[in-house]
Amino acid sequence: MAIWGYWRTSTTDQDSERQERSLLDAGCERIFGDQITGTSNYGERPELSRCLDGLRDGDLLIIDSLDRLGRTMIEMLVQVNGLIERGIAIKTLDGRLDTQTMSSELVKLVVGIMGYAAEMELVNIKRRTQEGRVIAQHRGVKFGRKRKYTPQQAAVVLEMRQQGKGYGTIGSAMGMSASMVRRILDTQKQEVLV
Repeated sequence: MAIWGYWRTSTTDQDSERQERSLLDAGCERIFGDQITGTSNYGERPELSRCLDGLRDGDLLIIDSLDRLGRTMIEMLVQVNGLIERGIAIKTLDGRLDTQTMSSELVKLVVGIMGYAAEMELVNIKRRTQEGRVIAQHRGVKFGRKRKYTPQQAAVVLEMRQQGKGYGTIGSAMGMSASMVRRILDTQKQEVLV
């Protein structure tokens, strides 16, 4: 029986050391991990795919918590059921799931409840993030890509366009693409409307 572990952190700013240390302390022989958001698809988690593909009947997968496998109840149920059907046991370090000691009915109940809780937490994170964006916008914070032109360049582009010059002509004269000229003019129109 092989004991494998998997960790995931959402961003490169988060440190995986705590999860890795816990997995080593739990006796994991091989440890896999991804630094990628929990809402990403499984295909975007190369180390999780390698880990799941390498597990065999009788092996044990240890994870920090069930939400390492996914953020929705459906994702978690599919992953856990798929592993159980292959004869692979799953254990979480938070103590909430251990398929070696729990009945299959209890496992499904725990996975369903934990999946629902993770899904609701994701909904709350998205809601709080959106609320924070709205507040930041009211404070004048600008979102999106930074402008690659100065207000003076925008004024010259606007003046040249009012003189009847075409996008390509303006772009050549200003050292920018015609699409950049269009973006500048569109932005200027939107700012006038606001």
